[in-house]
Amino acid sequence: MAGLNVSLCFFFATFALCQAARRVSKALLPAGAYASFAREAAGAAQLGACCLEMRMLVELGPWAGGFGPDLLLTLLFLLFLVHGATFDGASANPAVSLQELLLAEASLLGTLLKLAAQGLGMQAACILTRLYWSWELNDLHVLQNLMAEHCSSALSTTVPHGTLVEGACAFFFHLALLRFRNSLPIYRVPAVALLVTVMAYTAGPFTSAFFNPTLAASVTFHCSGHTLLEYAQVYWLGPLTGMVLAVLLYHGHLPCLFQRNLFYSQKSKYRVPRGKPAPGPGDTQMPAEGCRGREPGRRGVGQQPRSSS
Repeated sequence: MAGLNVSLCFFFATFALCQAARRVSKALLPAGAYASFAREAAGAAQLGACCLEMRMLVELGPWAGGFGPDLLLTLLFLLFLVHGATFDGASANPAVSLQELLLAEASLLGTLLKLAAQGLGMQAACILTRLYWSWELNDLHVLQNLMAEHCSSALSTTVPHGTLVEGACAFFFHLALLRFRNSLPIYRVPAVALLVTVMAYTAGPFTSAFFNPTLAASVTFHCSGHTLLEYAQVYWLGPLTGMVLAVLLYHGHLPCLFQRNLFYSQKSKYRVPRGKPAPGPGDTQMPAEGCRGREPGRRGVGQQPRSSS
């Protein structure tokens, strides 16, 4: 369990450093620069570093450290709980940033800045994590360094099947984000973390269930076994297609491209009260007293009884 303790210390150190970077940049940078660049870069670095260490535990832990799948899935769930609680609104996922653009919630320039920040953060995570592995603090890191030059591809199925798997994972992930986007974080964060854990369990043996183009490019694109075009088809085309389908199913249209709803009929949520028909020119209303007949034997005030002659 010494190897697991080292990895836990690495996770905590990554969280602390990225959180400190977020607070410093939030205090020093303008709000727009923080939201579009610094926050995304810190979130991508945090996600990338934790994903690399977690992938090392998944590949080497079962036979070199005696880690069971229940331990690894629990650790993955806890990691995404912390990610959701500390990201401060960052997505660290190009597909999510493009989803915001399609929903007309972000500008093109802001989206491009987010994509650049996510790529920069992932590259920084790869460099720092490999530097940390070079220290060889446990046996798992020694094995990881020996296998680094001949890394195995995360894609262990055919390209069409992998594209379908990544697209399905992205579809359910983005559909959950849309469904819980207005929910309280106490409900949204555990729901998303649980969904990611379930998809990692079901789709992990086939594609590692990245559904994050930048994360997949940083982790597995340099590994042998498939061409760059095949990797792009699985890990870029698949997630982006799943994201677009999720937006179409949830909203019925792509607000950034067209406003016509393709799936759902738009009904007004305000009811127009039905007014009474206006009276015609021949309809006259008499006063209440004029319409009311007088009772026999009663006379109005100030009237004298008639004398019979």
